[in-house]
Amino acid sequence: MNAVTGEQFDLSLETSSGGIVEATITQVAAGIRRLSVHGIDIVPPYEAGVQRPLGSGMVLVPWPNRIRDGRWMLDGAEQQLALTEPRKNNASHGLLRFSPYSVAARTPSTLRLDARVFPQSGYPFLLDTMVTYRLVDAGIEVTHTLTNQSDAAAPVAIGAHPFFTVGDVEPDDLTVTVHVSSRIEVDERSLPTGQETPVDGTSSDLRGGVRLGDLEIDAGFSGAEFTDGISEHWISAPDGRTVTVWGDENFAYWQVFTTELYPGQSKAVAIEPMTAPADAFNSGQGLKWLAPGETWEASWGVRADGFAPV
Repeated sequence: MNAVTGEQFDLSLETSSGGIVEATITQVAAGIRRLSVHGIDIVPPYEAGVQRPLGSGMVLVPWPNRIRDGRWMLDGAEQQLALTEPRKNNASHGLLRFSPYSVAARTPSTLRLDARVFPQSGYPFLLDTMVTYRLVDAGIEVTHTLTNQSDAAAPVAIGAHPFFTVGDVEPDDLTVTVHVSSRIEVDERSLPTGQETPVDGTSSDLRGGVRLGDLEIDAGFSGAEFTDGISEHWISAPDGRTVTVWGDENFAYWQVFTTELYPGQSKAVAIEPMTAPADAFNSGQGLKWLAPGETWEASWGVRADGFAPV
């Protein structure tokens, strides 16, 4: 069956403990389709012949999440982006979600993919983007590089949409732990209202861990907790194995989304690193303006702990 997400790039690394880390990255949207450590899936895989479910694994550039009505102001002039979430009348998840990337470099365990954002309706900038995937002993490291090739400063933000699992555990029995201090309140269109609420004492406080089977959420968070410049969040199995997603100091915002619609999963959870929250082109929150010729780099990754080689 033909892959509807383009060419599939398989990566593999033999670890220092004698196990194997494997991943499959898609050409379209440069997304993680499969990631396993010692034969156990830590990203819920989906078939190559189906459309990417629920945005699974894709790169979100030059903005993550949504922009209200696809409109924002640039030097006093209204910009109108294509409405890629018609049901809610929003521009959603950037401009590369259906774009093919080109291979810039590849080894058995690393992959660098490039894509260019051309000037278009609502985004009159030329942006070179790159994402590098590198397998490591316990998972994967992901580095995004953006360069503004325009003659004017360009607004940019970065996000990714990974789902996580422990493949031999019933999803309901996993525990979700997210170290953030505030929930970003949204309206019926999933757009920020301008209010942020401390999570203390609320059902949105995931810092102590919440069983996935008891969690129903689709929320953005700010106030990520950092230690030595790294923010970490994880899912854990009853036997103590954990899958941690981490982000560097650029990733101060996180989206947590649970669903019962992910194929092959009774329930799935996405923990999404973002450098800016929803509607950042209007609020300016977390938004970075790249000067002409300027390059910006941001990194996140996934680490599996307690997984023994087979």
